Amino acid sequence: MLEKYELATENWISSIVEQGDDDALFASGYLQGHFAVVLSQLEVEDDQGFDALNEKMQACLVLAREELDDRDYSLVENAWSELSKVIKA
Repeated sequence: MLEKYELATENWISSIVEQGDDDALFASGYLQGHFAVVLSQLEVEDDQGFDALNEKMQACLVLAREELDDRDYSLVENAWSELSKVIKA
């Protein structure tokens, strides 16, 4: 399951690097760091389903809300929305 998440994320980020603007690059890079931490946490847990992934990513978004200004947070939140759709597909 985790390999599926990693592959989907790599493909998503590659498409952003090829086609994205500076905002998309920022948001995907920021999200990638949190995503890597979440995947490492899921490696040692029994539940590695999408709901567990999403729950941990939502906790990361709470931290992002504290770290980022409104505009940047919106970019990251939208990036997670896009990536989560790719992962679920």
